[in-house]
Parts: sequence; structure tokens; C-alpha cells
Amino acid sequence: MANEVQQFDVVVIGGGPGGYAAALYGASAGLNIAIIERDKVGGTCLHRGCVPAKEFLETAHVHRTLEHSSAFGFSTGEIKTDFAVSQARKNDIVDKLYKGLSGLLKGRKVTIFEGTGRLDKDLTVTVLDGADAGVIAKGKNVIIAAGSVPRTLPGIDVDGKIVYTSDEFLNLEALPETAAVIGGGAIGCEFASLLADMGTKVTILEGLPSILAGCDAEVAKVVERAFKKRGIEIQVGVNITGHKPNKGGTSVNIEGGEDVKVDMVVVSVGRRPRTEGLLGEGTGVEINERGFVVADPYMRTSNPNVYAVGDVVANTPQLAHVGFAEAIVTIKSILGEPVVPVDYDRVPWAIYSNPEVAFCGLTEAAAKEKGYDVVVKKDPFGGNSRAQIIGDTDGVVKIIAEKRADGSAGQILGVHMAGPWVTEQLGAGYFAVNWEATAEEAAALIQPHPSLSETFGETLIALAGRGLHVG
Repeated sequence: MANEVQQFDVVVIGGGPGGYAAALYGASAGLNIAIIERDKVGGTCLHRGCVPAKEFLETAHVHRTLEHSSAFGFSTGEIKTDFAVSQARKNDIVDKLYKGLSGLLKGRKVTIFEGTGRLDKDLTVTVLDGADAGVIAKGKNVIIAAGSVPRTLPGIDVDGKIVYTSDEFLNLEALPETAAVIGGGAIGCEFASLLADMGTKVTILEGLPSILAGCDAEVAKVVERAFKKRGIEIQVGVNITGHKPNKGGTSVNIEGGEDVKVDMVVVSVGRRPRTEGLLGEGTGVEINERGFVVADPYMRTSNPNVYAVGDVVANTPQLAHVGFAEAIVTIKSILGEPVVPVDYDRVPWAIYSNPEVAFCGLTEAAAKEKGYDVVVKKDPFGGNSRAQIIGDTDGVVKIIAEKRADGSAGQILGVHMAGPWVTEQLGAGYFAVNWEATAEEAAALIQPHPSLSETFGETLIALAGRGLHVG
């Protein structure tokens, strides 16, 4: 009831991946947990991010398959696209997953309050609005998992008609003829890729010297070449000063360059933490100058009974699976169990563009910056029999290892891939990096034939010193 203080072992502010994972994991350990969520459990990832975006990317994959089906002996005729059908399919998938998650939380007796949560002093959380406005939940511990929202740019106001962020884009019923994607990071490249596959003429506008700046440089080049081959224009090192709407579209203004005339602008320049109004007086929780909550490796904030997970945490990757891992660290910390903090240098990354990108561990440049002498081996997918069978041979596997005194490859430091279905292949590379395997140890493991994963295995064998098909 409103204004009545309700007691819990843990109160979680936010029901996205980090928040609901903490609730499920903690409830499994017998903790009495409440979630305060302003929208729907599942958060951005389920409703406005990872899941809906990947459904659209799968639609693009099917479209691409139909376009190239003649190579397999099929005559399909003109391919007509009703994107509203994909939108409906996406909504159905999201709804099923949402109902499944809601059922899981209910089954583990997690209490869910609807509204915006504010952390106040003495570990109390007040529900400010929504169906449960006025509820006060007090926890022995509190977990902040308030998530993030898309960043925008000065002079590029989002209106959901011409200018979109990922939130508005994922509600589209029809695709534009032309589009500018501002930002060439992971999300921007995914949007650019799916638009291009569906027939939209796309221009990527990136302020940094290259797209996919966080990836290994050679992997980013593979994607850049593939994009350009598919007609995606890429402009890097640009400063966007605004845009001027015109009939049916707009012109994006570039400092010192020509305007880019398009029907749609998709702003994809990262995400900011949702921490406005999150804290009342006397919480003892530090928020840095960029709006992120400061937490230690055990996810504990400057208040020892308040933890933070997910996108609100400073200096950590904004990835759903990182939120899951941080949630487990948090609950283990609360329970006093042995904890292994997340090693952020070794988390897996997956980008679902065409070609896909997947990596973990250090890039070649980062390894050298940390003082490592390195041995590097690469193997393109062009020689892979399965890649040729499926007709998708653009890509490469690159593995970085520490160089021993005798010049041989020692511990594997990083695995970087671009190519067909590499997001499903990274598992072996992730284990190799995180179990600190040497090249010889990992190379001794057998990959099935014919499979896309053979390229990873072949690269390992070459890294260990005696390649089969790779020099």
C-alpha cells in the first residue's frame, strides 16, 4: 500500500537485463526481492534494443538469401517487402519473451512495483509515479539497474518522423529509400547493414577516423570493405552541425563538406545512463561527471549496501550479457560468497551486421600498448568449405598471442572475427582467452568438418607453429 514501508532483502531499481538477472539469481538463493520498473521488465534490451534489432537483422538476412537464391537454382522473381509484417513478427517475439520473463519472476516470488524508483536515505526506495506511486520499499541492500537511453546530438532533434534513435527506428512500419546513419559503432553498423540489405541507400557519418573504432583495425577494415561493396557510403572524421528539413526528408549539414540529402536520419552515437532524479538526499552513492554510478569490481558503490549493475555503471561495456554477469557478482557479494569480478578486457562482443563481428580479449594494438610482444595469425573465410557452400566468404579470423622468448606463440590474448555467423562461433575463442590457454593447448582441440569454425581451428594450428592450410 502507498506510504507503507515494505521490507525486502534486496530492492532492485530497474527491470532490465542487469536488474531482472539479479532478481532471478537472488531469488534462487532464497532472497526476498522487489523490482521497481517504470515500463516493462526486460528493459531496453528486450523491448527497444537487442532483441527487436536482431529480428530486423534476421529479416534482412532472409531478404539477402532470396536475392542470391538463383545461385542455388531457385527462381523467385521480384522480391516484394512488407516491412510491417516483420514489425508484427518482432512484436510477437518480444511479447512471448516478455511473458516468459514475467512468469519466471512471478514463479520465484519476485515482487514487481510499477513506477520510477528513487533511492532515498536509509536504503529506502520510493516509487514516484505509475500504478504503484507512493510505495516505499526498504531493502537490506539496494541494486541500481536503471539502464540507459540513446544519446542525441546538438542540432539533430529527434522527432520520430525524419530523425530517429534506435527507440523510434524499431517501431518503423516502412523503410526509407535513403538514410544517413550518424555513428559508425556497433549499433550504427547494424542499422546501416539491415537498411542496405533491404534496399535503402545508406550513408554512414562517423566522427572518428574509422567505423567500429573499438574493434581490431583489420576486422573493422573487413566490414568497411564489405559495406562499400554493397553500396554503403562511409564518411569518417566528419563533424555534423545540424540538419535542414525539406519536403519529405532533410539535408544533414557537415562542417566543411557537402550536405547529405536523405529521407531519414538515424542517430546512433551511444547511450547515456538514466540517472536523472535517481538519488534523493543522503544516499551516499557517487555519480561521476558523466552521470554514471561509480562502483568497485564487486559492484558495490560508495554506500556499502548499495550496488550498481548494467548500463548505469561507469567504465564498463554497455552489453546485456555484462549486466547478467555483474548481477551474479552482486548477489554473490551480498550473500558473502566467493566472487570473481568481471574481467572487462575479456568479455565477448557480438555485432550482427553483414558481415558479423565477434571478439574478445585484446586487439593487436591494445596488446602492444600494454607492453606485450605478440604473435599474430589470420585466416580468411574464403578458403573455408562451409563458407563456400553457403555462399558467404567475406571475413577473417585473427588471433593474437603473447610471444615467448623463443619467438613461439604462448598465451592467447585476443580472438577477433568478421564473417558468416561469427557471433555463434566466438564461444571457443572466449574460452581460450578466459582460460588463458596457450596456442598449442587450444590448437589440439578438433573442429568439425565441414564447418565455419574450422577457420578458427586452422588459425590456431598456424599460430602454434605448423599450419595446415594456413602459412
